[in-house]
Parts: sequence; structure tokens; C-alpha cells
Amino acid sequence: MNKDTTQTVVKRESKNSIRVEFDRTPLIDRIRAKYFSLYFLKKAAWYIFRLLFLIGIAYIVLYPFIYKISASFMSPSDFDDVTVSLIPRSPTLNTYKAIISENGYFKALGNTFLLAGSCAILQTFVCCIIGYGFAKFKFKGNKILFALVIFTMVVPHTTLKLALQYEFRNFDILGIFNFLGGGVIEGINILDETYVRLNNTFWPLWILSATGLAFKNGLYIYMFRQYFKGVPDELEESAYVDGSGVFKTFVKIILPMAIPMLVTVFLFSFSWQWTDNFYTSLFFTTSGTKLMNSIIEVPKSLLVNLPTAADQYQNAIRNTCGLLIIAPLVIIYVFAQKFLIQGIERTGITG
Repeated sequence: MNKDTTQTVVKRESKNSIRVEFDRTPLIDRIRAKYFSLYFLKKAAWYIFRLLFLIGIAYIVLYPFIYKISASFMSPSDFDDVTVSLIPRSPTLNTYKAIISENGYFKALGNTFLLAGSCAILQTFVCCIIGYGFAKFKFKGNKILFALVIFTMVVPHTTLKLALQYEFRNFDILGIFNFLGGGVIEGINILDETYVRLNNTFWPLWILSATGLAFKNGLYIYMFRQYFKGVPDELEESAYVDGSGVFKTFVKIILPMAIPMLVTVFLFSFSWQWTDNFYTSLFFTTSGTKLMNSIIEVPKSLLVNLPTAADQYQNAIRNTCGLLIIAPLVIIYVFAQKFLIQGIERTGITG
């Protein structure tokens, strides 16, 4: 038995003997020694300080949400009553009923779900393929192209506003429609004889998503690249030895491994598209297509005259519209948070 092992055995026996002696002492003495010592008081004070600090931070963060949820159930008389703070005196569901029926909530929900879901699917798989290419294939210009991808993350979207608006208002790929001499295309508005008008349709967002140029696509490509760089090359090499090609290896081996990352990017894309106001207001210039951002208005049935709290009541109605907008995202997050956390952990992106 070496010296280190002997010291470990002696320390263990000493601890056991001290524990036995402590258990033999009277109960009052044990309580006094355990709970009235300076060490315990310091530990308890530090625990109470951390608890109060965390409660204070949680209160600061959660109070606005608690107030908005509480105000959504208040009646107009509650806003005029100075004694009402957080708990409604006359709770009602009239605000929710009016927003759902008069603002066309379910129609906006369906349109936004279709738009956000389709764009998220396109962005997820397109960025997955691009990120895999950057991570696993070496070709000339690889670093330059990836630098351009990173550059798209820092370019303000407002600088592209006029260019995007004009491009999709006068859409013509390589002059094809000009060459064909125009004509009527079913389901798409015609601006003149040689250009197709794609604004006020889902096509601009679908085209941007399918070409890897949509909102936050640079971030998604970067996330996939970081994830695939962590996949061992031996997995692909063994598949190539077994006779699998690049496409079969990607579909049969890489994609099943990347499910947490796929779900993570899909959730990010879906959430940002769901709450997007820049691109939807850019491409949807008329009120024909109802989306989530168009329901944030005060229903006519709720336009009441309050002596002192009219503005406060209308702000509470708009906040209720916001709660109805983010409610589907909260439900999705509850069921998909496990995949989201796994995907973020495996990319190595923190902060």
C-alpha cells in the first residue's frame, strides 16, 4: 500500500470516527453545533441574499407580462378605478372575444402559419445543405463565400428595402418575361406586358427562403456549419467505402444525426417569420392578405369613452393582441424546448 492510499484510508477512518462521536452527543448539542455556528449563519445569509436577488430579478422581468395578462381580463370600469392594480374587480373575456371575432384572428392565424411554416421548412433544408457544404467540402473560394455569408448577418435590412421592393414589384428572371412578350399568368398579378408583380403574395418570401437569402439565413448557415464541423469525418468515409454516394450519405447518415439542429433552426425561422414586421410590411402593401401584424388594432366594439384611462385601456387591448400573437409560439416552445436546447448546445454558440 503506497503512501497516498494510506493517507486516504486514515482520513476516511478519521471522518467516520468523528461522525460516530457526533451522533452520540445529545440532540440539543448537535442542533447548537450545526445550526448556530458561524459557518452555518454565513451560509444561510448568503443563501437568503441569492434567493432575494433572484426573486427581485424575476419580478423585474416577469412583472410586465403579469400586468399585460391581468389587464387583458379587466373591464373598462377597472381602468377607471384607481384602486384596481393587478387583480381585476370585474374580470371579463370581452377583449379576447372582440379581437378574435372583429380583427379576424383565426384568418390571420391560418395565413401566418402557412407563411411562417413554409418559409421555415425552405430555410431549414436550404441552409442545412449550404452549411454542410461549407463544413465538409474544400473548394476554391470557400472562405470568401463563407465571409459573404457572415457579411449578410451584419448588413442592415433597411439598406436593401428599395432594391427588394422594386425587384419583386417588377419581377423578371434574366429577362424571360420580356423575351416572351408578357402575357397573363394565372394567380399572379401583372404589372405590365413584360413584368410580373409578386408583391401582396407569398412568392417574394418563398423565393428568398429557397435561395438562402431570407431573413437570418446567414445565421442558420453558420449554425449548421458549426454543427457539421463537429461530425467525425470517419462516418462519411465509412459510408463512401460501403458504396454510398454523397447524396445518400447526407440523407441516410447526416440528416438523422442533425434532427436536433434541424428542429432548432426550424423553430428560430418559424418564430422570426411569425413576428416579422419588416418583410411583411414591405411586400404586403394592401389589406388583402391578413397576417398577424394586422390584428393589432382596437376593435370597434371596444371603443368606449373613459374619463381618465382611455389611452391606458386602448394600450391594454393592443397588448392583448400581442399576447394572442405570441400564444402559438409559447405552445410550440413548450413541446420543442428539448430539441431547441440540444441544438444550441451542439453548435457551440453561447451568450
